[in-house]
Amino acid sequence: MEVGEMEIRLSEVKGKLKDDGHMLYSTGKSSSSSNETLSRKRQREDCSDSLGDVKKAVVVLTRLPDYKISALRPPTPPQFYSEDESLSSSESDLQWEPGNDSSGSDKSKSKKTQTNGQRPKSSTSGASAPVPEPSPIIISTAFGVSPDETRNVRPDLPDDEITVDMMVLARKRHMRWQRGKIVEIITKDVLFSEDGHVKYKVQFEEKGKSLVSGHHIAFDAIPKREQLYVGARVVVNCQDNASHFQTGIMVELPSRRNRLRFLVFTDDHVPIYVGLPLLHLVCRPLEDPLDDLRDGTHKTFMTRYLKDWPRPHLTVYKAGQSISVDLNGVEQRCEVQEIDSSLMQVVFKENQEKEWVHRGSTRLEHMRRIFSVRESEEEQQRDSSD
Repeated sequence: MEVGEMEIRLSEVKGKLKDDGHMLYSTGKSSSSSNETLSRKRQREDCSDSLGDVKKAVVVLTRLPDYKISALRPPTPPQFYSEDESLSSSESDLQWEPGNDSSGSDKSKSKKTQTNGQRPKSSTSGASAPVPEPSPIIISTAFGVSPDETRNVRPDLPDDEITVDMMVLARKRHMRWQRGKIVEIITKDVLFSEDGHVKYKVQFEEKGKSLVSGHHIAFDAIPKREQLYVGARVVVNCQDNASHFQTGIMVELPSRRNRLRFLVFTDDHVPIYVGLPLLHLVCRPLEDPLDDLRDGTHKTFMTRYLKDWPRPHLTVYKAGQSISVDLNGVEQRCEVQEIDSSLMQVVFKENQEKEWVHRGSTRLEHMRRIFSVRESEEEQQRDSSD
């Protein structure tokens, strides 16, 4: 091959190089001879050594390990969760309730997906059918986890001394207690009560005297926290009247569930949440405080309540729900206004009066039903055991 012809071929090849690294060539002339084509291929092979600096661009893709990908990925904000995490989270108060739509797996899956614990919105197309009023759920609730919250046995503490001239609260008549002073302690055998307790003569601040037993007087001082227990016989100072006192039984000790308050059922079946300064401990309670209650529905309820403690039965209602509540022996329709721990405030539709009712009270229609069923079952068990 001549030197001049070689230089011409090199100039043609170099003129056809592109940016992408591919080499194109053109002879500038059309040839119909296959021998000429083979000759040109040999010429390109011969000059390839002289073009060693010209290379093809190659892109190589390498997959990174998973741990490197995770390190490069930005952190996910804590308020966003995957579908599985949001549905299985134990901290979510709202859970999805399946509907009647079963058209396609994709649609069903999208309906189950929740964001931030919200329920899926229902379709607004077409007239919605009236939703029947749900029946309340009756649950057995634990009210505490520590002995200080669930103690239902009288603590083994020495009795506080009762002396003459001591200020006390004493029963003047049924459901009527007043502040007074002990003027005499009578220990004569002829004046002993049937249970052997000493009698105390009390001079009331207003007027009058009364001779009472130890379970009908209460200390005027505020009790200590460790002296109180579920089932304790107490006297409550009514908040609306500083001189009005009522006897009752302690049914809840302070806990996180009731916002650190005491719950007392007075002897007329009225539940009251109070603080420690409004409580007074009965001096010498009976061995069974229920023996101081009159026979009736309240005593039956308290017997059942203390037996079930610390897991008494409660109904679960929502504000705005319509229910039936017993009022002086007559079923009355009312509406739930507010929920406060174990209590709920209802307003009677007939006279618009408001009242706080315990969510486990037998005044509620559903609680009377469940207690009736339980009593029937217990009677059958007793009959079968006999």
